[in-house]
Amino acid sequence: MSSVRRMPFWQLGWRNLWRDVRSGELGMLVLAVLLAVAALTAVAFFSDRLDRALQRDAAQLLGGDVVVSADHAIPAAFIEQAEALGLRHAQTLTFPTMARVAPEQGMAARLVSLKAVDQGYPLIGQLRVSEDLAWQNGMPDHGLAQGPAAGEAWAEPALFDALGLRPGDTLMLGESAFRLSRVLTLEPDQGNSLVSFAPRVMIPMADLAATELVQPASRIRYRLPLAGPEAAVQAYVQWAELQLKQPDRRGIEVRTLDQDGGNPQLQKTLDRAGNFLNLVALLAALLSAVAVALAARAFAARHLDDCAILRVLGVRQRTMAAAYTMEFVLLGVLGSVLGLLLGYLVHLAFASLLAGLVNTTLPAAGWQPLALGLGVGLTLLLAFGLPPVLQLAGTPPLRVIRREAGQLKPASLLTVLLGVGGFALLLLASSSDRTLGMIAVAGFGVAVLLFAALGWLVLWALRRVLHSATGERLPRWLAMALRQITVRPWRAVIQISSLALGLLSLLLLVLVRTDLVDGWQQVTPADAPNRFVINIMPDQAEAFRQTLLDGGVPQFDWYPMVRGRLVAINGQPVSPDNFTEDRARRLVDREFNLSYSAEPPAHNPIVAGQWQAGAADGISMEQGIMETLQLQLGDRLQFDMGGVLREARISSVREVDWASMHVNFFAMFPQASLGDEVAVTWITAYRNPAPVAGQASLDTRLLQTFPNITQIDMSSTIQQLQRVLAQVIRAVELLFGFGLAAGVVVLFAMVGASREERARDMAIMRAVGASRGLLARIQSTELIGTGALAGLLASVVALALAWLLARQVFGFAWVPIPWIVPVGMLAGAALAWAAGWWSLRGLLSRPVMATLRSVTQEG
Repeated sequence: MSSVRRMPFWQLGWRNLWRDVRSGELGMLVLAVLLAVAALTAVAFFSDRLDRALQRDAAQLLGGDVVVSADHAIPAAFIEQAEALGLRHAQTLTFPTMARVAPEQGMAARLVSLKAVDQGYPLIGQLRVSEDLAWQNGMPDHGLAQGPAAGEAWAEPALFDALGLRPGDTLMLGESAFRLSRVLTLEPDQGNSLVSFAPRVMIPMADLAATELVQPASRIRYRLPLAGPEAAVQAYVQWAELQLKQPDRRGIEVRTLDQDGGNPQLQKTLDRAGNFLNLVALLAALLSAVAVALAARAFAARHLDDCAILRVLGVRQRTMAAAYTMEFVLLGVLGSVLGLLLGYLVHLAFASLLAGLVNTTLPAAGWQPLALGLGVGLTLLLAFGLPPVLQLAGTPPLRVIRREAGQLKPASLLTVLLGVGGFALLLLASSSDRTLGMIAVAGFGVAVLLFAALGWLVLWALRRVLHSATGERLPRWLAMALRQITVRPWRAVIQISSLALGLLSLLLLVLVRTDLVDGWQQVTPADAPNRFVINIMPDQAEAFRQTLLDGGVPQFDWYPMVRGRLVAINGQPVSPDNFTEDRARRLVDREFNLSYSAEPPAHNPIVAGQWQAGAADGISMEQGIMETLQLQLGDRLQFDMGGVLREARISSVREVDWASMHVNFFAMFPQASLGDEVAVTWITAYRNPAPVAGQASLDTRLLQTFPNITQIDMSSTIQQLQRVLAQVIRAVELLFGFGLAAGVVVLFAMVGASREERARDMAIMRAVGASRGLLARIQSTELIGTGALAGLLASVVALALAWLLARQVFGFAWVPIPWIVPVGMLAGAALAWAAGWWSLRGLLSRPVMATLRSVTQEG
């Protein structure tokens, strides 16, 4: 007895830990910590390595210390200033166009991203090339300090594969023929856009003019990368920023190392994926906190008698508190280390699934994910698991003879607030999107209070029913099941709330994942156009239309296209500084594709105003851009169309379905012509007819007859996009399993926490004559009813949260799914019954007297 009294806390703590591990009592706690740490660190490891790769390659990815880019030719003053400051510079032009094989090889064609480079390119780093057609990431290649020689072209492996070409073959670009001399494996200035849907072709700048591909409608991006001493770079940036404030410098950007934004469309897709991964990780961590709290309280309840005996043997409260603290710290470290190992393995799976998107070698991860994992694991156990366990130190010795003494008490409000607040701050700090983190954490907290309040309200209603005439007419098994639910209202509220939280997370993940995948994988209607052709010159228009008709295309969109920039609204000059929203700033700083037609497009319904055919001062605007730029009917807009200024009044607003695959425009003049002073090209969209055996395809005939056009095969582009998105979706689904597992852990913890209470209740009912069949029916009814109620509450709240996340985080056009309510109720009932059956199996087989002797009686 004296040896126990003098035992140091660390020895007692180690003995308790070893005993509890062998008995399996800590399994639920370790599993909950492991899931939370693994989910958060899997995302953290991958994000950290990506960020480090971008930081490591920042200057090379950008192409220089500073880059001037524009949607029109960069003014000579920008080059002259760079030379005056002693900065090295290069120039590149990039735009989509069609590449085709030589006529003797069949005239197969492919949309490519053409890049023309001067002799100073690359400014930083090296181009990587290979002569191996089967080259893939990780295979050997070699570096070159200059681009292709005159008359040569380099292309990415995808183009060789698509057109069946080999190094040395001829590639046709517009009116010129190039010899494909090398396989292009890496551009140093590829930026942080992770993938391109058109393979790159690189040619010398001096050979571009002969191709005749540069047309008024060509979407060319001009870049001027610069490099040199830091002082000279800073002086250049300051000079350039002053230049950009001049009204004639619209459409020009100056980007530095911390501003490279990559491909905004793909970035939006990957941001959605990243947000969803963060959402899954956050919900898994929050659910794990619930599971830890439930499992720790059940653990403490089972150890009350052991602690009473230790108190009788003279162990001090301080020693017991220190021993349990040590046990839970060691347990938190163990669960965190296991979670870190699993998280690291899962992040390797992410890297493998996204291998085709990440065209760079990822460096080793830093220490931050490790610190996050240990912090989350320890906070989970110390904030949610330790408070009820520390109450064991205060167990009175009297409990040895009076079992109702020393029952567990609810944690103090201060303890709860400190634990929850600290954990919430840790999750917010780990979230890459603060809005998402706030919605997840705040929504979880509100859901806890809401579920508790609604659960209490339902229990009050059930008690009223049981004491009414209706209750007396209920079947005996149903009435007894309802009494089991209502006899301990706090236990029922905790069970309903915990189960509803688990179901809420599962349903929310299903809803958001469904919207995410549907939003990514939208397919076009079966009869929608699948070909777009631009750069059709006015003198080619009639011949082109006739070729379409002869090729079996009776219907096609056909519109003129004019490049123009919005320069004034209601007589006031407009610039990006007039707007705060990023999209609005981008729109007013770029050139629009404008059009004109005497008749409104059939696929653009008028939602406001009237289409005034022939009105010289009228213009029709798209509904979305009206909202973005805060325009109103009657506002006057002025456009600069290649030096020709034209002002018009907004006379109508059109609703445009950008997913319809028809030709659409932000702005259209309701006129048959804008005059000869405006540079015009034509654009068309049509559904390509099925090929006829033995005849050249329509695509081939068009490219042979009109080599300057840019033909976009949307069907292959969409298929390629969906292949890329399938990789992202697989990564999302991998982490989705953590959210599901955490929800299931909460269900088992919830049922397991009340196991001994249920055992006592069943033993008492069996002692007074209840049959095992009746008790089994009561147990099943109680579990199914609790699950269905929790499913109802969870599905309603999940719909509200899904709507909020869709609008505020993911940018979806969210559509409610009413069937989620009955599905939620069925899922809740089924999961609660399954978890109850697994956790409570064997209770009905226990001897009645043994149960009554062993189960702790609660006051």
